[in-house]
Amino acid sequence: MRLDSISKYPSGMEEYLETYGWHFSKKMEEWAASKMYREINGDKKHIVPFDRKQFDNLKNLFGIKIDGAKGYDDLYIANMCKSDFFGSSIKDEQSLVKYVKDVIEDSDAYDGMPFTRFYADCIGNGTPINWEDMI
Repeated sequence: MRLDSISKYPSGMEEYLETYGWHFSKKMEEWAASKMYREINGDKKHIVPFDRKQFDNLKNLFGIKIDGAKGYDDLYIANMCKSDFFGSSIKDEQSLVKYVKDVIEDSDAYDGMPFTRFYADCIGNGTPINWEDMI
């Protein structure tokens, strides 16, 4: 059952969803990216996340247009990809931008899928969200 079908939300979540839907606000994306890290030889190192301008510059550099991106969903996916896959299965920045495009434009995905998955991960790993701070 989707979490948006329940009648009681954590404090501030309902207001967030009314404002942004199941999508990333700028503050939520920045907060999520601040939690991302790569583990290298047993050491956890926080990534230096892309900001909006840097990611837009990458899209322009490679001539890649991403249709259907809402809010900061594409930037979140870019930073998640940088954290989890870059330098391994995603070898270069052009492939990273193509990955983001594939996720956003996935024809069998549903509206809000990146944010829904992110929230499910927060629930699964016990990371609380201060929803009021994300609006």
